[in-house]
Amino acid sequence: MDYILETLGNLVHQTAFFNLTWGNYLMILVACVFLYLAIVKEYEPLLLVPISFGMLLVNIFPNIMIRPDEAENGVGGLLHYFYLLDEWSILPSLIFMGVGAMTDFGPLIANPKSFLLGAAAQFGIFAAYFGAIFLGFSDQAAAAISIIGGADGPTSIFVAGKLGQTALLGPIAVAAYSYMSLVPIIQPPIMKLLTTEKERKIKMAQLREVSKLERILFPIIVTIVVCLLLPSTAPLVGMLMLGNLFKECGVVRQLTETASNALMYIVVIFLGTSVGATTSAEAFLNKETLFIVALGLIAFAFGTAAGVIFGKIMCKVTGGKVNPLIGSAGVSAVPMAARVSQKVGAEADPTNFLLMHAMGPNVAGVIGTAVAAGVFMAVFGV
Repeated sequence: MDYILETLGNLVHQTAFFNLTWGNYLMILVACVFLYLAIVKEYEPLLLVPISFGMLLVNIFPNIMIRPDEAENGVGGLLHYFYLLDEWSILPSLIFMGVGAMTDFGPLIANPKSFLLGAAAQFGIFAAYFGAIFLGFSDQAAAAISIIGGADGPTSIFVAGKLGQTALLGPIAVAAYSYMSLVPIIQPPIMKLLTTEKERKIKMAQLREVSKLERILFPIIVTIVVCLLLPSTAPLVGMLMLGNLFKECGVVRQLTETASNALMYIVVIFLGTSVGATTSAEAFLNKETLFIVALGLIAFAFGTAAGVIFGKIMCKVTGGKVNPLIGSAGVSAVPMAARVSQKVGAEADPTNFLLMHAMGPNVAGVIGTAVAAGVFMAVFGV
């Protein structure tokens, strides 16, 4: 009888209930809220489901992220090995290739002025940089944190790894991907606050048709120009443009399908779960992390506002031919931000179709964020 009771007691004490802290329970609750938003509200479930589930796993079983040198048997946890692919910048680069293969660059080619809106939305990055410096972060840490303002998760991870800020990589990545997922909640109030109903109703002229030659030359030329100026951006910009070249050249259909479907989704699983698994209560519930999350939100709001304000300026300059709402898409979250521009415009006028116009600044924002990252890496000699 004593043996049975002892065995049962050992089994009970092996459960997670005896090892969890209040912080773990709080993070489990946060993970469940994220799952609700992803599954019920459908806020970018492809990102939020793996991230929130990784968050759930690491707070129930922390050893799923244990390093080999910390494990008794010398074998690291499953998600630790996924996370190494983040640190080595492999997954962010592959994500960019998939984004390139899935995205139509035609609206940007047809309306090159979209580059200005994408550039304006990068204001959030520099606002976050100076905010982080003010809060006491080092220059390199501030640079890594600032990329959250571009609402670009892969670039945030890439820069944090390159600048040696792996200790902050988890909070930075979670903040970036969380805000990317919550674009439909965060952006509309800012867009409506800064525009009038008359501006939101502006209908833009149909974009010109882009030739196949233009579509093929664009990724090649952008790669040459950007990578010659900022060679450190080659893993991101190069993979983005390679994916798009797969799509547009028309002779590698199998590569396009693989990059935009199977490979893309495999990478999302690895990246999402490993990013979520960096949010253990011990690592996440501290003042520094809360600063990063707050800075990310402020930067994202600044970036959205800057894009809309510049859109208003372009509206005035062009005599009312540009709907300022498309400026908000310059924050880089492809294609969520463009969809939000379309949604807010359609609320003002159901016959208004802004999606393709918003895709121009959206793609420009992706390139702009990568360029901003390259500038920071060049400044710090990476």
